[in-house]
Amino acid sequence: MLASPNAVALLTPDADVTWLCHPEPDSAAVFAHLLGGDQAGHFSVGPTRASLPLSQQYVDGTMTVQTKWSSLQVTDYLPHDIGQGQTALTRVITGKATAVVTFAPRPEFGKAWASLEPDAEGLRVLGTADPMVLRSPGVTWNIVSDGSQQTAHAEVDPSNGPIVLELRLGTDDLSEHTSTELERRRSAEAYWRDWADGLDLPPLKRDLMKRSALTLRGLVHAESGSIMAAATTSLPEDIGGVRNWDYRYCWLRDAALSASALVDVGSVAEAENYLAWIHGVLESVSGPERLHPLYTIWGLGLPPEAVIDELPGYAGSRPVRVGNAANQQVQLDVFGPIVELVSALAHARKDKGVENGLSDDDWELVRAMVEAVERRWFEPDHGIWEIRDNPRHHVYSKVMGWITVDRAIGLAETFGRTAESSWAQLRETIREEVLANGWNEEVQSFTAAYDGTDLDAATLYIGLSGLIDPADPRFAATVTATEAELRSGSTVYRYRHDDGLPGGEGGFHLCAAWLVEAYLLVGQREEAEALFAQLVSAAGPTGLLSEEYDPIAERSLGNHPQAYSHLGLLRCARLLSA
Repeated sequence: MLASPNAVALLTPDADVTWLCHPEPDSAAVFAHLLGGDQAGHFSVGPTRASLPLSQQYVDGTMTVQTKWSSLQVTDYLPHDIGQGQTALTRVITGKATAVVTFAPRPEFGKAWASLEPDAEGLRVLGTADPMVLRSPGVTWNIVSDGSQQTAHAEVDPSNGPIVLELRLGTDDLSEHTSTELERRRSAEAYWRDWADGLDLPPLKRDLMKRSALTLRGLVHAESGSIMAAATTSLPEDIGGVRNWDYRYCWLRDAALSASALVDVGSVAEAENYLAWIHGVLESVSGPERLHPLYTIWGLGLPPEAVIDELPGYAGSRPVRVGNAANQQVQLDVFGPIVELVSALAHARKDKGVENGLSDDDWELVRAMVEAVERRWFEPDHGIWEIRDNPRHHVYSKVMGWITVDRAIGLAETFGRTAESSWAQLRETIREEVLANGWNEEVQSFTAAYDGTDLDAATLYIGLSGLIDPADPRFAATVTATEAELRSGSTVYRYRHDDGLPGGEGGFHLCAAWLVEAYLLVGQREEAEALFAQLVSAAGPTGLLSEEYDPIAERSLGNHPQAYSHLGLLRCARLLSA
């Protein structure tokens, strides 16, 4: 993944730009090769004599990626200091071997017909809603057409100096910069490196933890303050299956967990900006209990979920979806992570000597979240996994309701605020109901919901949250049952019951992280360390994790990179380092 403060892009292992959206990360794709092959748009660079790369890696502490072949290197990054509404990508080709460049923009997921016009300084992309240009001084392009779309090809020789290609979206300016490419690259890298150098990272697998933190920050949309769940849409949870969802939005839950993970490594600005975003979203609803589970990057309601029939999908996995119908679900767990984030931020401020660690605005947000729980905690919902079936009384959602109230009471006690007299009783009422209805004697475990015997890895949170003492034999039994039924080698499945959709899915990296934490709570450190090692091995050479993992085929599944997976990795490393 490449990232700038307001944009993301994905590269293949052989340096094809396979995914880039504009003007926002949740907008239509200009390059959708990831979901449709070459016909969907791509921007490739490689040696004239085709060969596999020797390596691909990040420049340490940055979001710059270098792909190397014998005698050829491509360096890719997204400049961080461009104009509002613009997206930019810089590709630098160096070495002694000649390279072939193919530029095939396909705006609007390939549904817009664009033409290419040569210019003295590069190429202009015509016929698009937004202006687009490719600055490529000294490069001679050969433009071909397939009858509807145009593609530009060039052969370049970097032996006499770097070949610099600058894609500029949202502007028609092809003029030369006042600074050199090397100066601009150093500035872009300093933006990330300076931030990363100030982090308090777990010592365990420190370089990988730095990459996870950078990945989370790369999913932050700095201008709005929102945080995406992942950089992509429709990467399948089952190859050839229909479980293909759009994750390029801001889930209240996911974003709060991401921001909390960044607070834990010493960066609070993302949490502050996200909470400001939440305040703005709250102004759009009649009451906090009416918050949707997710919003666009700018805090607006999502358009209806739609299918792009023109794209065949990753590895033939249809449909390709934009939008997400989970927006209309009832998910009553979202309030807990927000209050936990406020708590983490307030304590971080206090530790830094800030006199008023809990601001008035943040306390009002906490009160609003408790109010939402008071009004709706007893309802069934669709749960954290957004199951497209009838609502149930999910144990995890009830636990998150309990967390909301419990953390609010803790904040009041620590920061001199006044908790409502009803909060303590509400906390106890929720706890008593969860313990009475969530435990199933037959399966010797807390279950996914009150009305069944099916297990769910999210139920581990009953101990992770503190609702039940981890020394309680019922929690140890739940850990054992989760391991037996949901763990498969290096991964842990969310659940195994019929959720109303055809096909299957991989194990969730986040669920594996939860089990690592649960192992530690019940005194099984050896098992925790072993599972963490397996989780680390799935990250691959660039240190990125997708949403899921297929333990049989040993391949990644789901959208990529996934915030859940990286915040889980950071949490495990912190706990194992303690």
